Amino acid sequence: MRHIKKIIAAVLALTPSFAFAAGLDNVLLTIQRLLNLATPIVVALALLYFFWGLANYILSTGDEEKREQGRNIMIWGVIALFVMVAVWGLVQILAQTFNVQLGGSIPLPVTPIR
Repeated sequence: MRHIKKIIAAVLALTPSFAFAAGLDNVLLTIQRLLNLATPIVVALALLYFFWGLANYILSTGDEEKREQGRNIMIWGVIALFVMVAVWGLVQILAQTFNVQLGGSIPLPVTPIR
């Protein structure tokens, strides 16, 4: 419940900056840029998490509890990588299916003139 309150507070704090934006296109473009910057960082962190678990697994040959903990870290690292790559692939498929260009514009349907 506290997390929801923090998210709501953050959204309300950012609302005035959205009000002064030139339009929804600028807001969406800014969000897209932030996501494009964050994606490789998050993937790299998941990969580092996997390697941290691998190191724990290899270096704790005598302690079964630490080996189990390292194995669990590796499993969650692989799951995180799979989810991120799968979502990225799904977004690419949807963008190609609906013909969304790199700039984020969606072609408007042509309506006949009467």
